[in-house]
Amino acid sequence: MSGPGEAPANPPAAEAAPAPRTDAAVPRTDPAVPRTDPAAAPRHRAGRGRVTTAYLLTCAAIGVAGGVMLWGAGWVSTVLFATVPFVSVAIAGLWLLPATVALRLLERPFAGILVGVISGLVVFPFLGAAVWWAFFAELAFLLGFYRFWSTWQYYAGALFVGAVYPVLAAESFNLWAMAPWALITFFALTIASCVAGVALGILVADRLRKAGVAKLARRRGLASRGLGRGAGPAGQH
Repeated sequence: MSGPGEAPANPPAAEAAPAPRTDAAVPRTDPAVPRTDPAAAPRHRAGRGRVTTAYLLTCAAIGVAGGVMLWGAGWVSTVLFATVPFVSVAIAGLWLLPATVALRLLERPFAGILVGVISGLVVFPFLGAAVWWAFFAELAFLLGFYRFWSTWQYYAGALFVGAVYPVLAAESFNLWAMAPWALITFFALTIASCVAGVALGILVADRLRKAGVAKLARRRGLASRGLGRGAGPAGQH
């Protein structure tokens, strides 16, 4: 009790002011949801665009160079076929060269066929032949769904097309009228030419890769994600 005129001994406590809300100023973050960088998507698209451009330019360069080579090989083969058809298959493996270089260097799906189309456009009278041979260069990788890029796949394609080509062209070469020794030699010569063409393509591509050519366009990171293996000198990419 306090007397009249005296201040009360226990004044009523002042009502506390409400604390300011901070949830509007500080955004809430859910630890389960990854934070995204708004600038990451444009950078990713730009990087992917550079890779696509580098890939197409590399295929175009290989295709044009291969087309110039196949122009000479096509006409030489035509002359040999008209005079000594047996010998014309000795340069058959050159048709595998451009696609093999592209596949070995880039290790990307359909690189060989794309290069075959470009080479065929350069050497237009032989467009069908260029695409046909490029398809067989790529076939072993296509059947494996492009998950592996092993050296043996290149040679498997060479052996297969080397055995198939004489059969498909048997009528043109009058193959079944040949003596047995000539028939065996014809098959052996075709297969050897295809294997040699693939070996040369691998050699050229490995030298280009070692020199750093098409580094941006090359397949990257597939092996680390279990999506493919390369057999080039750079090992797993």
